[in-house]
Amino acid sequence: MTLISLIGWLGAILFIIAYFLLSTGKLSAKRPTYHLLNVIGGICLVVNASKLDDFPNIVVNIVWALIALFALYRIIWNSKKNSEVE
Repeated sequence: MTLISLIGWLGAILFIIAYFLLSTGKLSAKRPTYHLLNVIGGICLVVNASKLDDFPNIVVNIVWALIALFALYRIIWNSKKNSEVE
């Protein structure tokens, strides 16, 4: 198994763990951990798909990671905004 393949498997495992923990209530979409797992997982899968020239997979995972980054930004922004009010 190549390093790129291992990176791809890591990405898939991170996606599965994130979704499982969200579905079982162990993680919340309002907390950064869920989105961080999705960002890292998406990047790992983009690396793997790039090696394979799998462009639909590349696009989907870039968009997935960008959505997760946007969610992280909103969580951090709202946290800072709320701490300024107090």
